[in-house]
Amino acid sequence: MKYLKYFGIALAVIILDQVVKLLVHYQMDFGTPGQIKIFGDWFKLHYTTNPGMAFGMKLPFEYGKIILTSFRLVAMFGIGYYLYYIIDKKMHVGYLICIAMILGGAIGNLIDSIFYGVFLNNAPYDATTPWFHGQVVDMFYIDIWEGYIPEWVPLWGGSYTALWPIFNIADASIFAGVAIILVFQSKFFKEEGLEGEDEIQKQFIEENKE
Repeated sequence: MKYLKYFGIALAVIILDQVVKLLVHYQMDFGTPGQIKIFGDWFKLHYTTNPGMAFGMKLPFEYGKIILTSFRLVAMFGIGYYLYYIIDKKMHVGYLICIAMILGGAIGNLIDSIFYGVFLNNAPYDATTPWFHGQVVDMFYIDIWEGYIPEWVPLWGGSYTALWPIFNIADASIFAGVAIILVFQSKFFKEEGLEGEDEIQKQFIEENKE
């Protein structure tokens, strides 16, 4: 039961992420023509796809996408095992929830990479195979600024782009999980540290009794 609770959180993130992505794919037009304004001009639903890593970057060689997807697959098993391990260790509930959110987000985007090239037919035209070449579906767009970036700017120079990336439920879950851990890390790891100090103190008292 203790495992089900936290792996259930990860599963809930995966299901919500996939439902939203499929709704966007089947109910929205791609790109600017299908864009829906939610809060004025700064928060919109905008259907787009991401072929590589964060911010649209990708590994610049033929099998880069397969390597990236394979790495994500290994990372998924690593995070899953780590969650199982820290549940056994009875880590702070908030920390367990954050790791579950990160796991759910990682699997959500991994599903896109492995399967969407086949089932949604969204693999790049030059992909060696649609398997492991699926593009991640993004839809939440915070439109802070968009325009042409000068040529001298590293990485993004010479292109028309948005200041803020478009993201999805999986991305948001990973970001929130990491952000909460960073903000509350002293609280999440405080109890474990205190328990260790208590054990040392008890051992010290016992040794001095003899």
